[in-house]
Amino acid sequence: MTQTQKTMPQVVRSAAEQYGDKVALVDRAISYTYNELEAARIQAARAFIAQGISKGDRVAIWAPNIPEWIIAAIGLQSVGAVLLPLNTRLKGPEAAFQLCKSGAKMLFTLSGFLDVDYAALIAEQDLPELRQIVMFRGDSDNTIHWSDFMAAGNQVDPALAEQFSADVDPEDPLDMLFTSGTTGEPKGVVTSHGQNIKTFEIWSSVVGLNSADNYLIINPFFHSFGYKAGWLSAILRGAKMLPIKTFDIDVVLERIEKDKITMLPGAPTIYQSLLVHPKRERYDLSSLRLAVTGAASVPVELVRQMSSELGFDTVLTAYGLTETCGVVSICREADGAELIATTSGRAMPDVEVKCVDSEGNEVPRGEPGEVWVRGFNVMQGYFDLPEETANTIDKDGWLHTGDVAVMNAQGYIAITDRIKDMFITGGFNCYPAEIENALCSLKGVAQAAVIGVPDERMGEVAKAFIVQAEGANLQADEVIAWCRENMANYKAPRYVEFIDALPLNASGKVLKTELRARET
Repeated sequence: MTQTQKTMPQVVRSAAEQYGDKVALVDRAISYTYNELEAARIQAARAFIAQGISKGDRVAIWAPNIPEWIIAAIGLQSVGAVLLPLNTRLKGPEAAFQLCKSGAKMLFTLSGFLDVDYAALIAEQDLPELRQIVMFRGDSDNTIHWSDFMAAGNQVDPALAEQFSADVDPEDPLDMLFTSGTTGEPKGVVTSHGQNIKTFEIWSSVVGLNSADNYLIINPFFHSFGYKAGWLSAILRGAKMLPIKTFDIDVVLERIEKDKITMLPGAPTIYQSLLVHPKRERYDLSSLRLAVTGAASVPVELVRQMSSELGFDTVLTAYGLTETCGVVSICREADGAELIATTSGRAMPDVEVKCVDSEGNEVPRGEPGEVWVRGFNVMQGYFDLPEETANTIDKDGWLHTGDVAVMNAQGYIAITDRIKDMFITGGFNCYPAEIENALCSLKGVAQAAVIGVPDERMGEVAKAFIVQAEGANLQADEVIAWCRENMANYKAPRYVEFIDALPLNASGKVLKTELRARET
């Protein structure tokens, strides 16, 4: 087995051997050292064996960022089961769809989070494969409690749990994350232990995460940013994990000061919220040192302000998608500020990236094209969907991402947009992210999102939704006039609407679908 071809149980055991009694995980009064996390992993593995769970079974977790989430995940992965994280924003039928499609045998959840009893949401759904629901916290009908689940593991010999872990292979599936379903039914993306661990050994090393870091994990565990770039990377590097259940800007500011947070990754909206907060100056943010962000739209000015106003020593941008274990490209710390601000870096080692036209031909450097990726990080496939997998990964192993980017001569890519978000104005391709970037450089604009809206003459034209900075008093005609002076006329928004907040998903990304729905 090569150094990078590892399994999850090996990773957690190795962290315990290396970091021992160092604090690994803190959530209010709950705290685990790395030794205690390893002991919890083994006990959870015993508990899963007691429930009859074995290699290849799917087990779902539907809960916010709490320690039990991590322990359940590493426990089930230690017996070769496949983790199915469920988005906490899902409604009953949506969760049931994923549970049913995956054939999940167990579900771990809770009640009381955002006043929701998750188990009750699926009580009337037809889930023939689901044998048991375990409640991390709270109670619900026809479930068992987490403490009882863990205690049942006492009847299983620890040596048997270790044998299960030893039988897990790096090529075995680690997890199944469902796509968002924005272009059709959600699909289960299957990736293995070895490829995920190699991806985030590289990621955590490149960004400079280390054992002295206090990592505030805001991104939800059901998303690869909070799970893989979050707690998995922290375990790989021996960092202290401090998870947050929901994004509350006041709580984040308090935690940064109180817990001396050093590592704070997230979507651009998180940093924009910090920058425009009227009471930011009251908090000591001097501990912040490392930020990693990424999205279709990362305004250049935002990256500069993260260093100059929020005090980050290192700000890096990266790009990835669920089908690539979460990472394709990343900037390096030695890259110049302009490169970090304007690109999502270059391909990870052992990963190939190219930009192609609609015929699959590579476009000249500097011209936009669809991003194709090939390498160890490309998914094993969509679960039980061989045709969809074949449509996404071609016979030569290239994954067609559906994202549009421009690659420079050095191989750095600047993501311009999703192909599906692009709209055509009078025959010209318009990429909303490009327009949003420009708008965010206008004084008084805190956040911006752009969509295409129907126009009789032009087909579609741009409409901008703008959140104003504290104290700003912009007018729509003023913004439109500025746009016409600072960008090509066909890109300039014809309409501007000011809103209090952009609609965001749990990962902090703007929900363009909701903005489009406002126009119908």
